[in-house]
Amino acid sequence: MSSEGFYQEFEVFSKRSDTAPLQYQFSLLAPNSELALIMAQENFMRREPVSDIWVVKRSDIRKMNCEEKQSLQRLDNKDYRNTKGYGYLKKKWRHYEQGMLDEKEILSWGEEKKRENG
Repeated sequence: MSSEGFYQEFEVFSKRSDTAPLQYQFSLLAPNSELALIMAQENFMRREPVSDIWVVKRSDIRKMNCEEKQSLQRLDNKDYRNTKGYGYLKKKWRHYEQGMLDEKEILSWGEEKKRENG
């Protein structure tokens, strides 16, 4: 039996806690899913603790083809729904605050008090 037919590719995912999202970790070669899970567990025993490990045969994972990916394109122009569009607000607010209390305005407060007392 050739080595190409003996080993299969598996993708390993893990969760740090029961409520954490699943995260992709790495790929591995193993003869079957049981050994792939054991190999993944051995790898994590030397790393960080995890709550759960998922091992999936790569051939069982279905990707979108080019035509299907095109269906993900936005048909409307609603960029305002993306949060990246609000990143400028902090800079704009800082600029607004700095404009409110400029040096001339602060110095004019002292002159007004002198006039009132004088």
